[in-house]
Amino acid sequence: MARALIHVPPSAKRGDVIEIKTLISHVMETGYRIGVTGAPIPRDIIDDFVCTYNGEEVFRAKLYPAIAANPFISFFTVATESGTLAFSWTDQHGATQVQTAAITVV
Repeated sequence: MARALIHVPPSAKRGDVIEIKTLISHVMETGYRIGVTGAPIPRDIIDDFVCTYNGEEVFRAKLYPAIAANPFISFFTVATESGTLAFSWTDQHGATQVQTAAITVV
């Protein structure tokens, strides 16, 4: 689908609130613009983002055509245990891109 950048702190103390940032490169075409041929440019958007922490959903966002290209998402969660955060972006065609990041909780 696209290139994704993720920032997760490599370590945190148990109970700390941590900030997680993601950015994915994607054109996010609304379907409302007219191309050089005079025909509408087909809609192409990421419409769902989910983050899980050791398999438990901690954040979900539903994206709509008004979202800019290359959507940046920032959110907070509590560091409870060492493990993996999985990030999943799904586009309107059902294609999904998943990336993971590890965190060590002390």
